Amino acid sequence: MKKTNFKGTPHNEGKIGDFAKTVLMPGDPLRAKYIADNYLENVRQVNGIRNMLAFTGTYKGKEVTVMGSGMGMPSIGIYSYELFAFYGVENIIRIGSCGSYQPNINLYDIIICQGSCTDSNFASQYNLNGTFSAIASYSLLEKAVAAAKKKKAHYHVGNILASDVFYGVDKNNWKKWADMGVLGVEMESYALYCNAAHLHKNALTILTVSDSFTSSLETTAEERQNSFTQMMEIALELI
Repeated sequence: MKKTNFKGTPHNEGKIGDFAKTVLMPGDPLRAKYIADNYLENVRQVNGIRNMLAFTGTYKGKEVTVMGSGMGMPSIGIYSYELFAFYGVENIIRIGSCGSYQPNINLYDIIICQGSCTDSNFASQYNLNGTFSAIASYSLLEKAVAAAKKKKAHYHVGNILASDVFYGVDKNNWKKWADMGVLGVEMESYALYCNAAHLHKNALTILTVSDSFTSSLETTAEERQNSFTQMMEIALELI
């Protein structure tokens, strides 16, 4: 965006230059605030519209922005598109929570999402004669795996399901995805990967398992907001 009179969007009050080239994007805006408060220096708030908080600061001397995305593909679709298309952002790393589909993937394990499957119709806008396989940017994926190894994290790399439905009618539908080797489910990665591909940018999704479909275990809302520190630290190493 080269216009000097750019005044933001209906969803973002930030000005040109307010956002770093790399944005960490949790779903929960309070998780963005947690990261800014606990990891960043020289922090300034750059967006507060609809309480979708965004903060820009430095981590180990490098500029980074953290911003909430909200829940679901329509929400992250809006925010990630605007960051890529209007604010000069080159890399968006989604850091979120997910449900595990596999019995060997436990609470607090890290999933680095190589590819994103979906039940969404998000890609229909591109009028492709087929099914678009939404994948991560390999350069970010490679760095994330290296960072996870360095931190001795219990991590998994593979496909995730980005679903449009949270309270599904078919309670056993997840088993079909699990049988195809899908590691778990969340609600945003497919739209993020599509926007990155369409706009020739870079994207990655890193998730912490917050609950399991193969057991009754789950984390609390407070734990999801404040305790997924290993995932946050892996993502920060990619800037």
